Amino acid sequence: MELMEKLGILGDAAKFDASCASSGSGRAGKPGQLGNAFSAGICHTWGADGRCICLLKVLQSNVCVYDCQYCQNRASNDVPRAAFKPEELAELTVQFYRRNYIEGLFLSSGVHKNPDYTMERMIRTMRILREQHKFGGYIHVKTIPGADMRLVNEAGMLADRVSVNIELPSAGSLALLAPEKKPDMIFSPMKGIETARKMALEDGKKHRNAPLFAPAGQSTQMIVGATRDTDRTILRLSGGLYKKFNLKRVYFSAYIPIGVHPALPPRETASAPLWREHRLYQSDWLMRFYSFTADEITENGELLDMDVDPKCAWALRHPEFFPVEANHADREELLRVPGVGMISADRIIEARRFGPLRPENLRKLGVVMKRARFFLTAGGKYEGESRHDHPFIRELLTDKLDNGQLSLFTGGAAALPAAPAVALPETPSFLKMLNA
Repeated sequence: MELMEKLGILGDAAKFDASCASSGSGRAGKPGQLGNAFSAGICHTWGADGRCICLLKVLQSNVCVYDCQYCQNRASNDVPRAAFKPEELAELTVQFYRRNYIEGLFLSSGVHKNPDYTMERMIRTMRILREQHKFGGYIHVKTIPGADMRLVNEAGMLADRVSVNIELPSAGSLALLAPEKKPDMIFSPMKGIETARKMALEDGKKHRNAPLFAPAGQSTQMIVGATRDTDRTILRLSGGLYKKFNLKRVYFSAYIPIGVHPALPPRETASAPLWREHRLYQSDWLMRFYSFTADEITENGELLDMDVDPKCAWALRHPEFFPVEANHADREELLRVPGVGMISADRIIEARRFGPLRPENLRKLGVVMKRARFFLTAGGKYEGESRHDHPFIRELLTDKLDNGQLSLFTGGAAALPAAPAVALPETPSFLKMLNA
């Protein structure tokens, strides 16, 4: 098979893997080496749905012995199959880099023969890049569930970021749709990667030239809408993963109906709305940077509100918290105000050292007054006629899905897929496994 034909098959097969973050790595270029990775991020181009499109995102192979029902590369699916030799993929990456098509490699794979065989080929690809081509660019590798931990550690010494995909938000869904994968095949490498990263960081404090281990951290991905797992389940699990394994990101991927199984939504149904995926990302951001918990975000029910963003939804449920006075509130209180971000909160605190703030000052400090005007006062005054008990406040805060990409989404309450025709196996929740 010709190299470009392989690229067409394996590039298309990788499109369901989400990686929309900046590199988070700081490897500088050196004389005699090719490329570098910047901590400010290598992702300069973004798709309309937020996904990065400047990495060479490809599978080592789409041949897979696993039969995960939600995956287009499952063993039972009749699709063209191909596999790169490590030398082929390494040379392709270098040639694309030299032509300024890409700035890094996103490498995943189906389970070709067995997990260890697959990981060995992926490691061989990365080793050729790093050692023969002296490639210093960004590499994100997705490890294979069930691979020997020795191989996972070897991959972490070569890659900037390492991922272990959890795929489904509950043990019951995983047992039903991907029976070859066991929870321990996911959580054990996550724990091992975090342990290895901590050891490498400690070694780096003692020895300047100590080798790095996955300097951009680890991440994971969950499919949204393939099963009846609720937003509360997804967010609680995400919070547990951040706390337990210090993950850099949890990615959410709206399910596209590509499988036929009694527990999956029928193929003729619409894809899981990207708007739900978007709300989960907003909620994830609140948990990571604004000290919200999953239970706070979903305290009104199992599903997120599709009409207003999660921060506004929380504010509407808690009128007793508002208004917040910009001249006296501490940072934590300011961050609870819709339209106030981390930068604008810091600017407010800095600016009020020089005198009292007035409503007209807030917009200049970066506050998004379209939302904040209902919840934030300065000198006891709202901007204009706004107030937190405005009779039409919810309507005014509702996202308008009337232009651009958002016109493809449906608003309103998020709908779960139809009830599965088969019952999920009785298994402990992932959250209980994490806390055990």
